[in-house]
Amino acid sequence: MNFAETIRLAVSAIWAHKLRSFLTLLGMIIGVAAFMVVLSILQGFNNYVDEKIAGIGSRAFSVNRFSFEDFQDSDKLAEAQRRNKDLTFEELDFIRENGDLISKIGAKTRGNRMQVKRGSQIIEDASVEGVEPIVGEIDQVDIEKGRYFTKIENDNAKRVVYIGADIEKTLFPSKSSLGEEIKVDGITYRVIGVAVAKGNVFGQSQDNFIQMPVKTYLKGKNQWSSLYFVGTSDSDETFQDAVEQARTLMRIKRNVPFGEKDNFGIFTPDAITKMRDQILGPVFIVIIVVPTIALVVGAIVIMNIMLVAVTERTKEIGIRKSVGAKQSDIIKQFLAESATLATIGGLIGLIVAELIGVIVSIYVLETLIPLWSIVVAIGVSAAVGIAAGLFPAWKAARIDPIEALRSD
Repeated sequence: MNFAETIRLAVSAIWAHKLRSFLTLLGMIIGVAAFMVVLSILQGFNNYVDEKIAGIGSRAFSVNRFSFEDFQDSDKLAEAQRRNKDLTFEELDFIRENGDLISKIGAKTRGNRMQVKRGSQIIEDASVEGVEPIVGEIDQVDIEKGRYFTKIENDNAKRVVYIGADIEKTLFPSKSSLGEEIKVDGITYRVIGVAVAKGNVFGQSQDNFIQMPVKTYLKGKNQWSSLYFVGTSDSDETFQDAVEQARTLMRIKRNVPFGEKDNFGIFTPDAITKMRDQILGPVFIVIIVVPTIALVVGAIVIMNIMLVAVTERTKEIGIRKSVGAKQSDIIKQFLAESATLATIGGLIGLIVAELIGVIVSIYVLETLIPLWSIVVAIGVSAAVGIAAGLFPAWKAARIDPIEALRSD
């Protein structure tokens, strides 16, 4: 038999027992779907982090009250809260005056959830933060319409705001928000710009935010809000030197003795990527272990069904041998059947994973299934099918044709 004839017979045998074949494939379907779903989510998350890093550029860093190490456990965090002071504008000015390797640096506040109103329209949990205008250049903000606020507006604590797309959509459903007034935590502000819509990540909107000049934000109720600095270098070559310069200037300003640990933290794109890899490392093990268990179960089920098929088709095997079929032909037939069965399971698993990925992309995070993973999933499915069919095929090939023809 040629290859095409072998596959045709395999498909016919599978189709003749549709329900049994489907139940046999469940382990394979679950294994492939689990692998593809977890991998696509991880790939989507990695892309999201990389886009965020690319958005602020490979030459951007931030100076914070705490470092990554301070969040390792509760004891370290408690110690850091006692040791690390809030950042101040005096420290920012000191870095600006002395940081010749630092191209730009500005202050931001941590976002707080506040009520935003316009007439009868209310948003209860908008993220509101104060930002120096230069940070907009560092973050490379995408402006849909209007503009970002200026240094003069910041220096004079003007009540102007730059809002996310969801804020405009909710408060101004039928008109532009530019030049209009909204109330943030009971205080009136004028809208001067709207950001390009970014969608949802992990079920949370990236467009439900309001930014205002940091000095406006700190005036009044928010005067005790914590600051952090965002900076950048002139080139990739000077980036690490700029980071070290910022660290040195902070240590000098805070009088940190030589040999003592920093009482602040500096985050860089490389540090964020390293932290991501540390967090996701155990997940990669799950990607391997969970689908492997499902595939092993699927292989056992396929082997069991193929052994049943050999018993059911003993007479057929005897007839084939009596008309000249070789042992190799019988082996090819049953191996093709088990491999085809497993491959169909892999394809169904891919379809299931794609459907789940679409749902996840809409409500949680945009997912991505790499092309290589599709090839691997199908290849592994076929390999598992062949491995599961080896023993049944060998058993079928060794059946005595005379005894087979006598069977009922």
